[in-house]
Amino acid sequence: MSDVISQPKTVAFHTLGCKLNFAETSTIARQLTDAGYQKVNFDEPAKVYIINTCSVTENADKECKLHVKRATKANPEGLVAIIGCYAQLKPEEISGIEGVDLVLGAKEKFNILSYLDDLEKSKSYAQIHSCEIDEADFFVGSYSIGDRTRAFLKVQDGCDYKCTYCTIPLARGISRSDTIDNVVVNAKEIAARDIKEIVLTGVNIGDYGKGEFGNKKHEHTFLDLISELDKVEGIERIRISSIEPNLLKDESIELVSKSRSFVPHFHIPLQSGSDELLKKMKRRYLTKLYYDRVNKIREVMPDAAIGVDVIVGFPGETEELFMETYNFLNDLPISYLHVFTYSERENTEAADMQGAVPIPERKRRNKMLRILSEKKKMEFYRTQLGKELPVLWEHENKNGMMYGFTENYVRVSKPFDKRSVNQIENIILDKILEEGCVSVKETQFEDFLARI
Repeated sequence: MSDVISQPKTVAFHTLGCKLNFAETSTIARQLTDAGYQKVNFDEPAKVYIINTCSVTENADKECKLHVKRATKANPEGLVAIIGCYAQLKPEEISGIEGVDLVLGAKEKFNILSYLDDLEKSKSYAQIHSCEIDEADFFVGSYSIGDRTRAFLKVQDGCDYKCTYCTIPLARGISRSDTIDNVVVNAKEIAARDIKEIVLTGVNIGDYGKGEFGNKKHEHTFLDLISELDKVEGIERIRISSIEPNLLKDESIELVSKSRSFVPHFHIPLQSGSDELLKKMKRRYLTKLYYDRVNKIREVMPDAAIGVDVIVGFPGETEELFMETYNFLNDLPISYLHVFTYSERENTEAADMQGAVPIPERKRRNKMLRILSEKKKMEFYRTQLGKELPVLWEHENKNGMMYGFTENYVRVSKPFDKRSVNQIENIILDKILEEGCVSVKETQFEDFLARI
């Protein structure tokens, strides 16, 4: 047995995918450190390596294998556990990866501690502890605190929607929520750590309230949730990570516009600007509703950032239908896009649909929308130049520069000053820089030089 195994218990984590995964990894890490484990970097020798996986990317298997190799290189005798969405969907496939010792599904990942004491290095196939996804009907509250400036706070999990391209309901189960009381307690714990910003996360957070009591009953809505969070003292900013357009009600938009802590930033999945394709995707809205939501936000918050998710290359997306999406987005007053190239996923309706778009064409369309996204972002940034806005500065020093975001998600840079880390400072937005961020006005730069 290696020296590492005989040393005090050490654990390393690597997280793939969404903000929700980061929140859950952080919660599991706290469980293990409370039990006596010491957390180390992933490329250091550790007794246990935990990889929290994602199922959204088409390269989930390659990414998983890559990080298993990293772990076994750092310590060939280290125990490797795979958790997360990919672990729920493909446990047998993962168990055959050389170096993997334990695979935990959606129900078991928060009980990982109970599996580690008796776990031994696998000689062939890993142990699998998985469940039928309909058994994942409980909620475990989570939040991440790895970054000093912001925390990801999980308020909801699972999804009852049946979008034809998506495996997330198969990986995470039914829609269910934390109680408002627990969410508020977690928010207060975050505030007590001097973290300035909370990002609300979940699979479908607009569906908040469903499953609040372990069943389909609920007393609260997303509007109730954000109303209560807005009262929590000590949190400077609360950001809504992503919310379905049909669940983003006018009342919630109005509340954010008048809020003490919620920032003017919305990320609203569209997926397609073609009503024909939205119906094939089984989305719960058409472009008219989406258009109305964006314009409602612009009406009450003219300077709000509005981000959009969009998928290119969905089965049946002809050039004409793609251009419907392109033109719809080009005409919308949005701030940026997250562009995803459609990939066939097992056990989804879309995988069996006719009209597959050739891979090179999917990539071409992706590139077109990424160029449009950069154009939209620069247009939005230009509307903010000359304004004085509060920036929350991050801790990283990149070649003598530091970066932060305004409330409405403009990325700003200035010379590094450790006194500014995790501080909110009012700055005047000056110029758009080549790296896609905005500089601080020169007079403020001179003030900085005077301080040092």
